[in-house]
Amino acid sequence: MTRRFAVMTEDPGWHGDMLRKAFARRACEAVFVSLADCRMDLGSPTSGLVIPGFEKILPDGVFVRGIAAGTLEQITFRLGILHALREAGVPVFNDARAIERSVDKSMTSYLLYRAGVPTPATWVTESERDARLIVMRETSAHRELVLKPLFGSQGIGLKRIAGVADLPPGGEYNHVFYLQRFIDMGEGRWHDWRVFVAGHRVVASMIRRGSTWINNVAQGARCELAQPDAEVAHLAEAASRALALDYAGVDIIRGPDGKAYVVEVNSCPAWKGLQEVCEVDIAQAMVDDLLVRRFPLHAVESVAG
Repeated sequence: MTRRFAVMTEDPGWHGDMLRKAFARRACEAVFVSLADCRMDLGSPTSGLVIPGFEKILPDGVFVRGIAAGTLEQITFRLGILHALREAGVPVFNDARAIERSVDKSMTSYLLYRAGVPTPATWVTESERDARLIVMRETSAHRELVLKPLFGSQGIGLKRIAGVADLPPGGEYNHVFYLQRFIDMGEGRWHDWRVFVAGHRVVASMIRRGSTWINNVAQGARCELAQPDAEVAHLAEAASRALALDYAGVDIIRGPDGKAYVVEVNSCPAWKGLQEVCEVDIAQAMVDDLLVRRFPLHAVESVAG
């Protein structure tokens, strides 16, 4: 019997096509589903969940490719669907709790800190007064900061803070100041590592070289295939464990002193840029990890066949 998996995404696109092919190679079917189209029906005598394409029986598993933007209530409900699927015994890759940990930069930083994973010094506060004091203290010691949206990706909204005058009003960042110590590699030497991890093991990695201090591909960075050294690989795997992520894109930067720091952990990372420079089939690696760890008998038979 063919196993059927729901791939949660608003726009399958290239990534969806890669996942569809990867599931098909293992004799599985990928069905694309928008979380916005899912609902709860607690009057139903079955699961209480209505997942388009799975009206008679719930999916064998769920692969979360992305969660669309929405109101606080919409996002909470969509995560609730993922929580409910897990409670119903459906493997969810990454599950809602892991996504909640990673999408909130403050919790990401806290969990990395608790796990002993090196990450730049970080402060998070709702108080503009406290934020100003932090900036004054850091800049008086000749250190810059980076102000980041608490929720965000692709390098959007990042702002370097060299003094109190650079700090915007709290309303511009939804009244939460997430301030992280800036790791300065020197003018024109901007780069970081993007390490893709599945099952807490490095799958592929690259160096992203930015035209500015922001190294995201969406901001024009150039991708270069590179094998991580032991320290970078260890940090990427440790970061995915700290956040209990099935798969993750881990961003690592090395300071002028040579020490490496985890600066971001993404629970729904894109991998097109990385796939263009590496030979490993990243989608296949993720699908195989899902099958091996959650459906070992199926995975052994399918991979062997």
